[in-house]
Amino acid sequence: MATTNSNITTTATAEPPSAATAVIQNGLQIPKDGLPLMHSARTPPVLPWPDIGHLAKWSVSSYKFGFGAECLRDGDPDTFWHSDGPQPHFITVEFPRKVAIQKISIYLSWPQDDSYTPSTLAIRAGTGPSDLQDVRVATLEKPDGWITFDVSSEPDEDGNSFKPVHAYVLQVIVVQNHMSGKDTHIRGLRVLGPQEDDATDGDPFPWKSQDFKMYERLR
Repeated sequence: MATTNSNITTTATAEPPSAATAVIQNGLQIPKDGLPLMHSARTPPVLPWPDIGHLAKWSVSSYKFGFGAECLRDGDPDTFWHSDGPQPHFITVEFPRKVAIQKISIYLSWPQDDSYTPSTLAIRAGTGPSDLQDVRVATLEKPDGWITFDVSSEPDEDGNSFKPVHAYVLQVIVVQNHMSGKDTHIRGLRVLGPQEDDATDGDPFPWKSQDFKMYERLR
């Protein structure tokens, strides 16, 4: 897998995508070129990509009591995962079968967390903990809000976006914090699958939901 190192603009003054480079879905301007989405709201944004994180087992490299992996998915912007161990800090998301992963959406808050705020993230994927490969590295400058970006670095057939990553395991690694902070805070994380097609070719009963898709093939 190739790795893309990208600087993600996280300032509140970043210009929205133009009509020529974006489509409107659920009232949101969705970039067609795979650029990151920024949401300044503290609650998780409504996005067209399905949240598949509930299908997985979540774990973290270390945590302070009461600030564990559950704080990443509780939807509460006032709770956060607080690491409590040697660097690097990481979050591991393990699925029971291979899934397609399109994006992650992560909530970080420099104004609240200061030197605990990640400045560089590495995304790894694979079939198990022993064969994870880097698929993307993202650099963040004082983020404040939900940042949604592709985990893949491989362009799709049109060259306008990125292909999903197919993996059993996804790992988000905090490579560095702002101001060389030791421990880290992450206030929310969503793992998102590809958008569903509106219809399935010739199938009157398509396996549309992620829960059904887990068992769509008989063995």
